[in-house]
Amino acid sequence: MTITSLLLTLLPIAILLCMLIVFRKAADISGIVGWMAISIVAFLFFQTSLEVIARSTAVGFIRSFSVSLIVATSLLQMAYMEKTGALKRIIIFVKTIASENRAVQIMMINIGFGTLMVAVGATPVSLLPPILLAMGYSTYVAIALPAIGYDSLCTYALLGAPIVVFVDIANSFLGKGNEISLHQAGMVFYMLLPVVSTLIGFSMLWIVGKWKGIKEGWLPCIISGAVIGVVAFFTNQYDNLVVLTGVLCGLAVILVMTLYLIITGKKIIDRSRLTEEEIEYEKNYPLWKASMPWLLLIVLILAFNIPKDAFNYLYRVMKLPVTGLAADGSPLDTRALWQAYTWIFISIILSIPFIKPTGAQLKSTLSVWFKRAPRPVFAAAIFFAIGEVMNMSGYSMDTGKFEVFSMVKILADYSAMFFQNAYGVIVAFIGLFGGFITGSEASTIAMFGKYTLTTAKNLSMPVKGLIIIMAGLAFGGGLASVISPAKLQNAAASIDKIGEENKVIRIAFVFSILLTAITSIFIVLLLKFNGM
Repeated sequence: MTITSLLLTLLPIAILLCMLIVFRKAADISGIVGWMAISIVAFLFFQTSLEVIARSTAVGFIRSFSVSLIVATSLLQMAYMEKTGALKRIIIFVKTIASENRAVQIMMINIGFGTLMVAVGATPVSLLPPILLAMGYSTYVAIALPAIGYDSLCTYALLGAPIVVFVDIANSFLGKGNEISLHQAGMVFYMLLPVVSTLIGFSMLWIVGKWKGIKEGWLPCIISGAVIGVVAFFTNQYDNLVVLTGVLCGLAVILVMTLYLIITGKKIIDRSRLTEEEIEYEKNYPLWKASMPWLLLIVLILAFNIPKDAFNYLYRVMKLPVTGLAADGSPLDTRALWQAYTWIFISIILSIPFIKPTGAQLKSTLSVWFKRAPRPVFAAAIFFAIGEVMNMSGYSMDTGKFEVFSMVKILADYSAMFFQNAYGVIVAFIGLFGGFITGSEASTIAMFGKYTLTTAKNLSMPVKGLIIIMAGLAFGGGLASVISPAKLQNAAASIDKIGEENKVIRIAFVFSILLTAITSIFIVLLLKFNGM
């Protein structure tokens, strides 16, 4: 292992970063260039055959299904609700919430509703900016708040996709007989939630009203963070409830903030803000009907996760593995009947008798979906492929072993040697970097997960230490949402204000660094508390 091998390993990552920052290319284009660079370096300098590269790429795409196919189905759901008018009706309703207390409004909409929506596959950065703008918030605020509101619970977005990806990668790394459960991972991850959630609440109050906003809203903010901590503690006790953490935390914040309004004598719903056109639309389109795709999805997810027998059957028995593809011969568990993308699609189909879309609306839905979905779906998948090629670089199918150290092994060894016991301090910043590059916490885990686990193992950390270190990586990746160019641009585009996101990223960068630093301190304290 030489410094040259380290520089060769870092070269493709540097190229990927240049594509995003210097040339400002989209995530999918940058991902293709990054994959090509990784593959060329693996082939020329790490003795990796084209077959191993091809197999690893295919494995990466399959491993990405828990994210990429959720992106595909959630975009289909959003297009369907948009073209049938359901989304417009929901936006009208949200506009009426908590108009007399902005702090509560911010907690309910951006943390409560935003977390709930991202947990079931919707996209807050697309859905919330038009609502906030219509409620009287500035363009700057309308772009910033949806990007940061759900970040603390990003691990549980898309019905727990990031934590499921982590558990799968960790179990592949640890080997048979040493597997960890969703519950084991969740009982570490949840400990960060009250702290990060509360700090995100204060960040949003600062964005809206600086110190005055914090002074007026500190109590709802602390209450929201505490509620998230309590609910997350309960859900992460059980394997079958871990993936419901985002859903239940979002609902809990909405309910508790509603109770807070009642106790303080403020209106929960204020329809005076609606235009005549919106009032007429409200009368003709019932809210229950508009919400049916989401309501059905939540019911289905609860029905197949809360009963332990149903969860165990779909998650542990019906793994539906893909075999014979991975270079090392390991099976790839898809769990297609348990994954959220299956139930998002089914919820759309089941909602058709209630929403009764016209043929033209369905045709328009598919047209919009075909236009929107391919690039973000591919972008989600390509970073899994990059991570897999890095993991398998140096592997020989002829001998069934690594002929040279893999890129991941080199990064991990040098990281352990350079940072030593300070690795816990910087791991969240590695996650922040990964989230900035990939635009996704799950993709960050896929790309840097094995490297992080290998580094922690090199530092002689036990299994719980590995989970704590991975929690730092994951939360850093989640906090990158607020500085992700793709997400901020998405938020700006939803209100036709492309370019305004550049004003947001400056203050967002400060908050992301501050929150990541606090996360790092918390990770170090957890490690010390557990004797590591």
